Amino acid sequence: MEDSRIIKTEYSEEMQKSFIDYAMSVIIARALPDVRDGLKPVQRRVLYDMHELGIRYDRPYRKSARIVGDTMGKYHPHGDSSIYDSLVVMSQDFKKGMPLIDGHGNFGNIEGDGAAAMRYTEARLQKVTQEAFLGDLDKDVVDFVPNFDETEKEPSVLPVKIPNFLVNGSEGIAVGMTTSTPPHNLGEVIDAMKAYMQNEDITTRELMRWIKGPDFPTGGIVTNKDELLNIYETGTGKIKLRGKVEYEKGKGGKTNVVITEIPYTMIGANIAKFLSDVAALAETKKTQDIVDISNQSSKEGIRIVIELRKDADPENFTNLLYKKTRLEDTFGVNMLAICNGRPETMGLKAVLKANIDFQFQIATRKYTNLLARELEKKEIQEGLIKACNVIDLVIEILRGSRDRAMAKACLVEGKTEGIRFRSKESKIMASQLQFTEKQANAILEMRLYKLIGLELEALINDHEETMANIYRYEDILERRDSMAQVIINELDGYKKEFGRKRRTVIENAVEAVYREKEIPETDVIFLMDRFGYAKTVDPAVYERNKEAAETECRFVFSCKNTGKICLFTDTGQLHTIKVQDIPYGKFRDKGTPVDNISNFSSEKERIIYATSQTELNLRQVIFVTAQSMMKLVDGGEFDVSKRTVAATRLNEGDTVVSVVSLLEQRNIVLQTKEGYFLRFPIEEIPEKKKSAVGVRGMKLGPKDLVEQVYYIQNTVEATIQYREKTVVLNHLKAGKRDSKGTKIRV
Repeated sequence: MEDSRIIKTEYSEEMQKSFIDYAMSVIIARALPDVRDGLKPVQRRVLYDMHELGIRYDRPYRKSARIVGDTMGKYHPHGDSSIYDSLVVMSQDFKKGMPLIDGHGNFGNIEGDGAAAMRYTEARLQKVTQEAFLGDLDKDVVDFVPNFDETEKEPSVLPVKIPNFLVNGSEGIAVGMTTSTPPHNLGEVIDAMKAYMQNEDITTRELMRWIKGPDFPTGGIVTNKDELLNIYETGTGKIKLRGKVEYEKGKGGKTNVVITEIPYTMIGANIAKFLSDVAALAETKKTQDIVDISNQSSKEGIRIVIELRKDADPENFTNLLYKKTRLEDTFGVNMLAICNGRPETMGLKAVLKANIDFQFQIATRKYTNLLARELEKKEIQEGLIKACNVIDLVIEILRGSRDRAMAKACLVEGKTEGIRFRSKESKIMASQLQFTEKQANAILEMRLYKLIGLELEALINDHEETMANIYRYEDILERRDSMAQVIINELDGYKKEFGRKRRTVIENAVEAVYREKEIPETDVIFLMDRFGYAKTVDPAVYERNKEAAETECRFVFSCKNTGKICLFTDTGQLHTIKVQDIPYGKFRDKGTPVDNISNFSSEKERIIYATSQTELNLRQVIFVTAQSMMKLVDGGEFDVSKRTVAATRLNEGDTVVSVVSLLEQRNIVLQTKEGYFLRFPIEEIPEKKKSAVGVRGMKLGPKDLVEQVYYIQNTVEATIQYREKTVVLNHLKAGKRDSKGTKIRV
């Protein structure tokens, strides 16, 4: 019998639906912040849990493990590491423009060292978090929703009073989308928010009178000021960042380049990478100005000192750092957030509008609830005052009643049946009482000390204060200007107490231009042994060791010290190396592996031919492959700026057997693995582009391949040893290209 619970569906449709559900879950419930409070769900839950645990800014710290465990058990059913990581980041002043958690213990540092385990560290809320993020939670200003197992309630959004999305920024990777918002200065954002509230038609350009640009906690310099307007209008773009560099006098007349602020993108492991990149500049001889480099950073701030040679140009060296290291970097902006329940890329104006609308929304709910509380207080206060004026009658009713219900019925409805009164006048007065339900309850619960004169006076003063509050709350709710002023006053208070000076400089900087020192152009000799170690030597040194060089080295040729070396490999690749990158020295120096100074990999390919770029430009190049494909290519096609390009196109399974420059060769001889030789004139090889496969040079047997290629001149006899038999290549029968050739019998 078929199970009725089995639902038959198309596999592709089910996969599509399931993936979309998963993607939306990641987008909404994990990776992207809400534009209203600028928080992701895990951040919101950590802060709310700390609020619920009473870990306020003015109370003792509590173990991070307690916070993480409570958050995971009540609100966030995911891994504890993700919760703790979120808590740690919210406490790091080098990542957040305004930290939300006050961490106690090792919470990591700017150089990328991680925080201590959560069982060691402690935390509590910052004052700004307690007041501006969580202060109004008890006034029913936001909706509460069930948690994952419906045993608790959690806020769908925190009633944040400041534009946290802009102040602290945000980074997150969802499915098919990412968010990346830089942090901003609290005071500037509040000023822009006030300006928007006073003029809803304000433009983004006008808003930028207050928000100059991002304000990173690490300081630094934004160098593309003119591009910020487009970034803030569209919500996307690239901010160019530079570190702050100062020059100090060093020992012996040397100059020290001191980096005191780094780009925001460099925090963490990238500081160590920057130091290694600077060291690499010296090792690869991009610059010879560096004497020493040291990281003297401490709790006081970043301080990376680079000591330069006495004759170095510090400004030119700084430009080299900007060009070749992450001292100048880009911050990709994509202001993506959840707005009205869906992801949306928002410009500056849209973000501020969403925050202002949210402020009016929570203010409306707040003052509606406060007004209801004050009206309830007013009702009770008026009942108590009225009761005090006829307190003798009230006491008489209470003493004459059998139970609470009888007394309450008399106070509310004037029912006197069953109550013993001292006189008819009292009974008549009691029948005229019309207290409300709440007033009657308050009278019945009133303590006798309230009848003391001072207490009665205090009750009247409280009533006057309640009436003033009612008038104020009604004014705020009825007039938008009044509510706007209340919001502005709160913002001014937060700015005064929690604002700080801008750290990041905004300017239009000229592009860094590094002027390399001109090296006098001279001839050098390039040497590479059979193990792939390369070096260059002076021509005079080579002449004195010519015989040894020819014997020990695989490639030997002259080149310019300002030129390039071209390496052709059996995989059809061309790798270029600057001669300056090759060590220059003595003949017996070992040299350096070409793997270390180029993209060549000795594990994956083999060098077939090496020559200088200058020589290559003057010649044609012959290519021959194992499958007997061949062509001539103009050497000028290989004058490229890239370090690696495809030198030729190969058929599947084919490899390059021979590459040579065409000089005085007149004939070519192809030798196959099965012993076939074919000699024909080089004129028969057509010229092709480097992207072409070429033409067939020789007809091969089913499993035969070209093994060796020889080049001969007509007037010079060329002899080889083939399987212990001497073969004079010039005496081979001349053939035609694309023929089978002659088999040499051994």
